[in-house]
Amino acid sequence: MSADLFIFAGEPSGDLHGEKLLKELYAENPKLKVQGVGGPKMRAVGMECLLPMEEFQVMGFIDILSALPKLRRHFKTLKNHLLKHPPKAVISIDYPGFNLRLANALRKAKSPAKRIHYICPTVWAWGKRRIPKMERSLDQLLTILPFEPDLFSKHALSATYVGHPLISRIQNHPYDPDWHRPFGIEKETLLLSIFPGSREKEIIKNFPLQLRVAKEIQQENPDLTLAISCSNEALRPLIEKEDKNLIIIPENKTYELMRATHLAIATSGTVTLELALHEVPTVVTFAISPLDVFIAQNIFRIDLPHYALPNILHRGELFPELFGPNFTAGALHKHLSRFLESEVNRSQVRTACKALKTHLGKKNAGVEAARIILEILND
Repeated sequence: MSADLFIFAGEPSGDLHGEKLLKELYAENPKLKVQGVGGPKMRAVGMECLLPMEEFQVMGFIDILSALPKLRRHFKTLKNHLLKHPPKAVISIDYPGFNLRLANALRKAKSPAKRIHYICPTVWAWGKRRIPKMERSLDQLLTILPFEPDLFSKHALSATYVGHPLISRIQNHPYDPDWHRPFGIEKETLLLSIFPGSREKEIIKNFPLQLRVAKEIQQENPDLTLAISCSNEALRPLIEKEDKNLIIIPENKTYELMRATHLAIATSGTVTLELALHEVPTVVTFAISPLDVFIAQNIFRIDLPHYALPNILHRGELFPELFGPNFTAGALHKHLSRFLESEVNRSQVRTACKALKTHLGKKNAGVEAARIILEILND
């Protein structure tokens, strides 16, 4: 039996956005039948999962190459399922390399399903050569960055800014005032927090050096307490492997930790924008191989002045970035020390974070996206 909707999310940030979207869709129509690919959050809301999100998680160009056989098998499985049991609409969330190919395959096979992509591919990074393919493959694009619809103004593809999902998620979060007690943290403690990532390979590649430098900084600044965010309990052993005595904060207290954090180290990803929206001075790291850097810059022609999302939105360096060969112990130590030594620097970052929040606006992305999707379904 065909579903009303098929939703695909191939990575943790997509699972987060998909959870909110599903809640809004079910609120409007509790009888909606939804199938798809998602993570624990989307599965918990009630989506019938054909394949788990974890099957699609890769990091870096080299990982993608090694995962290609598995991804091709999954692509064929999903394509055949969607052609045999066409839903009214296919909603793909981010993960553009896979999702745009799937949308194009459905178009070529003349599937009746409407093709909606939620979260615009970074055409401003990859180059506008992707736009014609998107124009052919998609019926609707829902963007979460305010400048993105303008990129499509001269094209036939309808692109609508729905707001950033993190805005309403943070605004509606029920902060626990006593969150710190179980971890032995005093309320006025100055926290140096590490957000090492939500994927196994992110943690393996980034966390050991992040932790080493954080401990050096802590020794030089005894008033600091070190805390580690664990966004996925399955990955806790990777953190404990480095030090069993660390203060580890579980995923359900992430925003409490951010609100209380004085200074942060974060692996590049959605978490950097969450930290910016909590106005936390942060140093961003991303450990990738020299070969990945070469492929990105010379084959895919990715050459941005900034890579962390807060910096892209700020159009300048809001958070220091340490990517690839620039991610060294010395560089991380230098940037953390500069923040710690200067209240002026920290204050400037907090002011810029406030401006960034204003720029993103107050739209509820889940509500707006659900409204547009249901309009398309009912058209």
